[in-house]
Amino acid sequence: MKKLFKSLPVRLLIGVVLGMVIGLIANEAVMNVVVTVKYILGQVITFCVPLIIIGFIAPSITKMGNNASKMLGVALAIAYISSIGAAFMAMGAGYGLIPHLSIQSEVEGLKDLPGVVFQLDIPQIMPVMSALVFSIMLGLAAAWTKARYTTAILDEFQKIVLKIVTKFIIPILPFFIASTFCGLAYEGTITKQLPVFLKVIVIVMAGHYIWLTLLYVIAGAYSGKNPLEVLKYYGPAYLTAVGTMSSAATLAVALEGARKSKVLRKDMVNFGIPLFANIHLCGSVLTEVFFVMTVSKILYGELPSVGMMVLFCMLLGIFAIGAPGVPGGTVMASLGLITGVLLFDETGTALMLTIFALQDSFGTACNVTGDGALTLFLTGYAEKHHVEEQELNIEF
Repeated sequence: MKKLFKSLPVRLLIGVVLGMVIGLIANEAVMNVVVTVKYILGQVITFCVPLIIIGFIAPSITKMGNNASKMLGVALAIAYISSIGAAFMAMGAGYGLIPHLSIQSEVEGLKDLPGVVFQLDIPQIMPVMSALVFSIMLGLAAAWTKARYTTAILDEFQKIVLKIVTKFIIPILPFFIASTFCGLAYEGTITKQLPVFLKVIVIVMAGHYIWLTLLYVIAGAYSGKNPLEVLKYYGPAYLTAVGTMSSAATLAVALEGARKSKVLRKDMVNFGIPLFANIHLCGSVLTEVFFVMTVSKILYGELPSVGMMVLFCMLLGIFAIGAPGVPGGTVMASLGLITGVLLFDETGTALMLTIFALQDSFGTACNVTGDGALTLFLTGYAEKHHVEEQELNIEF
């Protein structure tokens, strides 16, 4: 029994259940404490994200040597193709299904969460995208110049970051997830707001699973490996993503799961998983495309034109690569597209943000789980093109 409760999936599930139960019965004084705990834990996790990105991406690039630029290009290409593929699938579903749905736009009022007791800000050493660009540039430059000392320093830094992940991030995740679901239950989101767009959310979630199936089938066919040998280790990462609503915050758990797979090359895992956590947001893109079409039908009485949606999807794929892997990152990064290309007004933008937030957890879980398929694709590419495997000797 003691060993069971040490299991990460079990601890995450317990956090979800306890958080919801406490949120349904808690008073304002209790929620003051819960909100404060969530804020502080969120600050700690957010602070560590740039460290994880630098600690895994830069050393992995240096170990690829002359193949670094090629692998990075392949990773960017398949992430973009996956995102716009999901977008176009959602667009087709939108034109086929939305006109036949009866969707109400009224949303019940929710309780307001109390403020934090005290605000402990822990700023990141640099923004997430800055860390990503810095890691890529540093890794490529070190590989091109064969900088042995820099490579050795990055190796040491990777081990340090790994300890930060295993000793700090993973242990606090169940508490962070519990506080998140506690807040949702207290607000009434789970009991009041979710049924409003239940039909739409169910359709979008079905789209997530369809797209993930396509990704894993294609990656398995290309690599010649069984994709289930990757997918079966993604349960904890999926649940963590549902709780944190953040690809970046789920990064530690995703790395841990992916490294257990016998069909993924370890160097591709350490290179691909942190990179895709920030540039591959297929689930969020799929969700946003279907939801903007839904909101357009609700508020403006018609769906956007095909030409307008094609342009939106193509640009959204680019914006997704640059969107932060944090809660609502995709829709926040693309607000300019929503207002500029689709011509949404303030009401449309507000409604879009509301219904996107309702399923942000599951869109994030799709993003994270899809990263495993793309890493399997990278593994197949590296083997087909005889990219030498690098022994990283990292253990969780």
